Parts: sequence; structure tokens; C-alpha cells
Amino acid sequence: MDLDDLSIDESRIGRELSRLAEFSAAPAPAVTRVLFSPEDLAARAYLSDLAAEAGLTVRTDAVGNLFMRWEGSQPDLPAVATGSHCDAIPHSGQYDGTVGVLGGLEAIRALQRCGSAPRRSIELVMFTAEEPTRYGIGCLGSRLLAGVLEPAAADALKDAEGTTLAQLRATAGCTGELASVELASGHYHRFVELHIEQGPLLERDGVDIGAVTAIAAPAALRVKYGGPGGHAGAVLMVDRRDPLLPAARLALAVDRAARESGAPDTVATVGVMDVHPRAINSIPREVTLEIDVRDIDGPRRDAVLEQIDASAEQYGNDARCMTAIEVLNADPPATCDKTIVAAIEAAAAAAGLSCQRMISRAYHDSLFMSLAAPTAMIFIPCREGISHRPEEFAAPSAMAGGVEVLARTLWQLASEK
Repeated sequence: MDLDDLSIDESRIGRELSRLAEFSAAPAPAVTRVLFSPEDLAARAYLSDLAAEAGLTVRTDAVGNLFMRWEGSQPDLPAVATGSHCDAIPHSGQYDGTVGVLGGLEAIRALQRCGSAPRRSIELVMFTAEEPTRYGIGCLGSRLLAGVLEPAAADALKDAEGTTLAQLRATAGCTGELASVELASGHYHRFVELHIEQGPLLERDGVDIGAVTAIAAPAALRVKYGGPGGHAGAVLMVDRRDPLLPAARLALAVDRAARESGAPDTVATVGVMDVHPRAINSIPREVTLEIDVRDIDGPRRDAVLEQIDASAEQYGNDARCMTAIEVLNADPPATCDKTIVAAIEAAAAAAGLSCQRMISRAYHDSLFMSLAAPTAMIFIPCREGISHRPEEFAAPSAMAGGVEVLARTLWQLASEK
């Protein structure tokens, strides 16, 4: 097929993103769309209707992953897939994930307008619960697709109200055994995800497209320090076992461990420091820290984790405080498929767009899809790198450019033997 006639309906993408943003539990411009909430269910129905209008076959699996398929001329071959997510954390923006879903749909429609069916089928996926908002675990749908989350453990997850995933998905009409969600080996030929960068590099450097070569993965620790507490005036300094002191030392050690890793790709954050009972005239009795460490190099990240773990123990002992350390998760980083990265670069060149290789410092469903199929990502600039806030914004021209690159990439991958 001649892709010289490829055209992207820029205004349609904008209209559909704006309409999708209306399915929100928060007033505009904020978007709140939590897994299987009324807003999420309405958004799913809207996307299903759009896909049906485009002539795509629509199905949903037992956890609510939504699949929208354009049948190829050789449908028995493993399909090429694209997609992202549409759930949104409380009071976020309208572009995170959604550009990859509605952009994927427009990429398929643009290819359809060129007049020929692809050799391999092209399937658009909207993943369930990429955000950890409801059950505290990110990429729920893609984890199950990749077979890295035990179905029984997933079904037993409970939200803040005590509702299990098994109960919630049943009320949403997602029936069947979660074991059926896992993809068979070779189910997809290749997978590529379009996403806003969620960082400032492309905009800062004036580059149109990012070809993602690696996806950093997080590891999360929870550290708790405990002491007897006491009255702020009555307990002398020599008698104190204040858990805030080792916590403060550990926060500095986390920052230092990342800076001294030897690589700029290592990042570490103390995102939570809860102090109990949090009274100015009371010595703390318990302090909880939650720590996020990320890198594209798994062994280097794990070495930083070991250093933080050792520091946590040492500081607790120094302060004569109870110390408890819990690893919440430690997902493996992903290296993107070189063939897909090259296809993205060729597609950008054909579209007349500048392109640079980069890594993804946020993690996405692609991290887990890389365990099921060769995978890569396409990034587009977002204003000031802002994401997960109502101010999140991607220019219509940037989205159209990303969709054109995605369409050209999908066609090339779907044409492979």
C-alpha cells in the first residue's frame, strides 16, 4: 500500500480526547477515572462504540482488557498490537494513556482510508488499571496478560472499601477465570505503544518523536521505625529513642545512594514519610517511609536497594528503634526491540519528523508486554513535561505527528512475514 496518501484527522483526535475527558468524577480540567467506576465504564462504552464504527471487532477479557481488532488478509498470523490505558489517577490530566488508545484508533482509521487491509491483523488494546489507584498495583491488566501476576492473588486484591477484584469485575460484567487472561506464547508478533513523554526532554530539545529504547522499572520499599514515644518536654534527650531521626537519615541516604550509583539513569525518591502521632508536643512513636528506586539496569538498581536496606538497618540500630523493612515490588526493567525502534525511526523520517532515541523513566504497560512480545514505545512532547496534573497538555500537531509515526510503524510491522 502507498502511504503517501496517509492522512491524520488531527481535529478528530482532539474532539475524541475532549469527549473522553468528560467521563470524570472530578470537574474539568481535572480528570478522575478509577477502575470500574461509573466513569470508567462509560469511557469503555464510548471507546467500544468508536471501534465498532471503525469496523473493528471488539471483545473484553475477564479482567476488562479491551481488544479492538482490524482483521488482516492473513488472520491466522500473530497480530501486531498497539494500545495504552484510559484510567486516570484522581485530579490528573486528559492525555496520559489516552493518546495511545485514541491515537491508536486514529492510526488504524488512517490506514483504512488508504484502502488496503494489512497482511497481519492490527489489534488495539485498552489495558485495565495501568494506574495503581484502586488496588495499589499498577499495570494490573498487562501483568495478567504477561502472566507475571497470579490470578488467585489478583482476584483477592482488596480496595479501600474491602471490595475484592473478583467482586468488582463481576459487577462490571467481566466474567470468567482470570487464568484465561494470560496470552499464549507468540500471540502477538510485535507491540508498540504511543504515549506522551511525561518529561521535558523532547520539548526542551525541539524534537518531534522519541524512539524509546529501554523502560525503567521501579522497586518499592516500605521502612518502619518504632520507638516508645513520650512527652516532648518530659523525656530527656539522653533517654530518647526517636524513630524520626533514623528516618531522616535514611531519606538523605536514599538520595545519596542514587547519586553515587555511577549512572544518571538511577533515581530514588522518598515519596512517603508518615509520622505518628504527628503532634508538636509528642515524640514520634512510629515513622513509615515508602521509597521508590528506578533504573533501566536491573543489577545496578538492586545494588542501590541493597545499600538502602543496609543503611535502614544501621540507622535503626543506632537509634535503638524497632526496624521493619518490606519490599513492595521489584519489577524488571525492559529493553525495547531493536527492529521496532528502527521501524519507528524510519517512520519518523518518512513523516518528515525529527526523532531521537531515549529511555522511559516512567513505567507503562509496555514494560509487561515486553515479556509477551517484542515491544517498543513512541513518545511525543508534552508541555513542560507535566503529567498526572490537570495542566497536562500535548499539542494537536504533536499528537498528529505521533499518530502518523505509529500508523507507519504498524503498517511496516504488519507487513512482515
